[in-house]
Amino acid sequence: MLTFTLKRLLSGVVLLFAVATATFFLAYAAIPDPTLGLLGSAATPEAQAALAAKIGTDRPVLVQYIDWLANMVQGDFGTSWKNFQPVGKQIGLKLPVTLSVVIVSILLSALLGGVLGVIAGLRPNTWIDKVVKAGAVILFALPGFWVALVLVMTFAVQLKWFPAVGFVQPSESIPGWLQSITLPAISLALGAIVMIAEQLRNAIIQADSQDYMRTLRSRGLPGWRIVVHLLRNSAPASLTILALMFVGLLSGAIIVEQIFALPGIGPLTLSSSQNGDIPMLLGITVITVIFVVVINFLLDILLGWVNPKARVK
Repeated sequence: MLTFTLKRLLSGVVLLFAVATATFFLAYAAIPDPTLGLLGSAATPEAQAALAAKIGTDRPVLVQYIDWLANMVQGDFGTSWKNFQPVGKQIGLKLPVTLSVVIVSILLSALLGGVLGVIAGLRPNTWIDKVVKAGAVILFALPGFWVALVLVMTFAVQLKWFPAVGFVQPSESIPGWLQSITLPAISLALGAIVMIAEQLRNAIIQADSQDYMRTLRSRGLPGWRIVVHLLRNSAPASLTILALMFVGLLSGAIIVEQIFALPGIGPLTLSSSQNGDIPMLLGITVITVIFVVVINFLLDILLGWVNPKARVK
């Protein structure tokens, strides 16, 4: 297990380095002169040259990359070119909002997707299975932004159960915090619920058709122990989907935060892109990749514990 864990840690570090390097050079290729975006099209050449000297873009790109990488390894993500505030501090203020929505979405997806998948998988081709499959197809076909708008119009504007926009810090009010993230989290979670339910249903049906399950049933095991065996053999595929959905939910949060006016990473990413604030974009990318690497590492460890064969692979 130790060798397995070390290999996963090493692959995570290599992935982080590769993505960070690719993002750096792609950002400079897409924004060859950041001073234009920061100062506007009416900026004079003298003002552009002064700003370039201040933020260091008058140096060779390779030198900038080495400096940025050396600082990043020490936990310094640099200074924003837009407001000259530390990038890490600004992201740290926005990140809890985005993580609140994403984590609640993941929990909703795992709970509801798991329950629906088990119900449909234990009763294949029954009316319950058909209802779950039909609902999954309909929900998967609906655009996320349209679902978000319908939720706002129904539960915020008409019923007034939830606020239409804004975010309440949990330190101010736990009920207010839950109310402010419920609709955004549901908007994000619908697609993930469908995928997890479908994946778990198919995995349970496949596992239930194996010889060892017939043997367990012939021994007269109680129903709950049969379900436990089915879940243990069906869970790895659903956990993998859940980890992949985490990446998708982080991306989807950008749109949802715009719709619900949440002060998270989404609006910060959009404004940084429009202004050509490369240090901020790089900081957001690296921190996002760190979360993805950590989630996948924890998933690999969990899969290795649930299914020892995964360690060999």
